[in-house]
Amino acid sequence: MKPVKVISFGEILLRLSPEFAQHSAAIYVGGAEANVAAALANWGTPVTYISRVPDNGIATQVLQQLEEIGVETDRMLKGGDRIGIYYLEQGKDLKNAGVVYDRKYSSFSQLQPGTVDWDSLLGDAEWFHWSALTPALNEDAAIICKEVLEAATRKGLTISTDLNYRSKLWQYGKQPGAVMPELAQYCDVIMGNIWAAHQMLDTTLNTAALTADTKDVYLEEAGKVAKEIREKYPRCKKVAFTFRFSNAPTHNLYYATWHDEKGDVVSKQYETNAVVDRVGSGDCFMAGLIHAQLEGMNAQQTVSFAAAAAWSKLFLKGDFNLTAKADIQKLI
Repeated sequence: MKPVKVISFGEILLRLSPEFAQHSAAIYVGGAEANVAAALANWGTPVTYISRVPDNGIATQVLQQLEEIGVETDRMLKGGDRIGIYYLEQGKDLKNAGVVYDRKYSSFSQLQPGTVDWDSLLGDAEWFHWSALTPALNEDAAIICKEVLEAATRKGLTISTDLNYRSKLWQYGKQPGAVMPELAQYCDVIMGNIWAAHQMLDTTLNTAALTADTKDVYLEEAGKVAKEIREKYPRCKKVAFTFRFSNAPTHNLYYATWHDEKGDVVSKQYETNAVVDRVGSGDCFMAGLIHAQLEGMNAQQTVSFAAAAAWSKLFLKGDFNLTAKADIQKLI
C-alpha cells in the first residue's frame, strides 16, 4: 500500500443527471467520501479512498478516474456485482425530493461485518474520514462503521465525520438518532449543520428562536449546539457547521462556522444567482477542513479556506471539485 495521510471511506456512486427532453444524461463519478478524497488529492494531500467495487469494466474506469486526479485506490475492496447509482436533475440539491437512489444490492452495501482486517488496511495514515451516509444504508453497514472506527481509534488516527442526512435513506427500521450517537463518540471533528445535529445526535435546537431567520440567531444557535456536541462527545474537540440558503434554482447564500475550545469563528458570507451544480459542495467543505488542519492552519484560516472551497464547487458540473488551491485562496 502506498503511504497516505488521509483515508476516506464510503460508497462509490455513479450520478446520472437526466435531460429527458434531449434523451440524454450526464454521468459523473461521485459519492460523498469520494468527493472529499478528490478535493484533497487535487490540493496535494496524499489520500486513499476505500470503498467496495465489482470486478468489471465500469469499476475499472471509475477507479481510473480517481487515480487520474491523484486519489490512491490500492486499498479498494473488491466483490459484489454493481456500483450504486443515483439520479438527480442537473443543478438540484441532494436534499431535493427529485433524487432517486438505486443502491440496493450494490457491492458496497453487501459488504459483511467481520470480513475485513481494518487494522492492516488503515496502515499508517494520520486521518480517517467517514460520513453518516454509510450507516444509513443498512444494519450491516452501521456495524462495519463501528468496526473501522474502533480500528482507527486503536491506531491513533484523527477521525472526522459529516452528518449528512438524506431522508430517502435510513429505510431499514432504524433512524439516525438510534445509530449515530454511538458512532459519533469516536470522532475528533464533527461537521454538518445545526438541523442535522439535532436529528442525528439529539442536540437541543431552539426552533422558536430560529423563526427569526436572522444570521445573528443562526450563529448564536450554532455556538450552543457545538458546545453541546463537545460536552456530549468528549473526544470531539472541533465542530463545524455550514449555512446554505436558496430562494431560487440558481441562488445560494452561504457561510460557515468553526467551534473549538478557544471559541467560535465565522467565514466570509457568499451569495450568488449563478449556481451550476450544488452536489459535492458540503463534501468540499469537509475536505477543506481536513486539508487546512493538516496544513496547520488556525481556526479562522481553516473555516475560511473550507468555506471558499465549498463555494467554488457551486460553479462546477460534476461531483468532484477540481478548483486549484490558489484559486480558492483568492476567494477568501
